[in-house]
Amino acid sequence: MYYTIGEVAEMFGVAASLIRFWETEFDIITPRKNRKGNRQYTKDDIENIRLVYHLVKEKRIYPSGGKRLY
Repeated sequence: MYYTIGEVAEMFGVAASLIRFWETEFDIITPRKNRKGNRQYTKDDIENIRLVYHLVKEKRIYPSGGKRLY
């Protein structure tokens, strides 16, 4: 089962643009794209986003610092 970027953004209470930004900053977020270029997220992708959300929103580790963790 795949989730859209809108569904994933809603799960975390953030804007879809923030999810796209995290994709550029964190290599662990790599959604599949369909022929139209729409992102399709798996449960593994969502778990990776959950980790990034935890680091950035809850622990206040910003992308430049978060990258060094991987």
